[in-house]
Amino acid sequence: MKKILLFLYTTLLFVQCSSVPITGRKRINFVSDAQVLPTSFAQYKTFLAENKLATNSKRIAELNAVGHKISKSVDTFMRANNMKKEASSYEWEFNLIEEESLNAWCMPGGKVVFYTGILPIAKNTDGIAAIMGHEIAHAFAKHGQERMSSAQIQLLGSTAVNIGTQNKEEKERELWNLAYGVGSQLGMLKFSRTHETEADKLGMVFMILAGYNPEEAVNVWVRMQDVSNSKIPEFLSTHPSNKRRIETLRDFIPEAKRLASTYK
Repeated sequence: MKKILLFLYTTLLFVQCSSVPITGRKRINFVSDAQVLPTSFAQYKTFLAENKLATNSKRIAELNAVGHKISKSVDTFMRANNMKKEASSYEWEFNLIEEESLNAWCMPGGKVVFYTGILPIAKNTDGIAAIMGHEIAHAFAKHGQERMSSAQIQLLGSTAVNIGTQNKEEKERELWNLAYGVGSQLGMLKFSRTHETEADKLGMVFMILAGYNPEEAVNVWVRMQDVSNSKIPEFLSTHPSNKRRIETLRDFIPEAKRLASTYK
């Protein structure tokens, strides 16, 4: 059992060989863009075909204008920081879906969707930029690929526990598997919250680079907090609490401005 766990730990250290630009966080990612992007683009096309596109031309134009400005700032950053090949792999696209969900997302490769339900939370152009920057940051930091990599490691760990306990009594095996399952699930939730916080910070830098007001990123989460009724404890959630996000973003504004000035 110890040998298997040592093997897993060694493997984890081996794959942690890259860092997220700007934040410098070490990331686990052994899933290539070539493996992910064709599927991402195909799924996005299918999604658009199966969902109702909004028809409000003013809102659509505003969303596209913000998306193009922020994606351009990200593209400029990548090309100036030895990421030209990666920059060329993005196929930016921005669409507004007629649905009341308080949601927006960006798939690997730059495919973005906003739902009309989140626009009152955005409230204004800077608010849209805050949400847009956050979602684009997920793609920029390759959070999707990292989650896929982590899921594979989690599966490998489960296999290791099963192999390592195969000579144990059934009840002991069940306890080992339960402990691993609970521990790994809580670990993945914390991992997801790390991604959300990182996307908040990167998104703020990107919106500043694109010429938007970072204060509105804080206001977005104040408005989200006003309409949220979630009672889920933070450690059981995929996202940090609204209160924590507000505090983190407010404290990060000076650093975000400093970073943005560095990359301009």
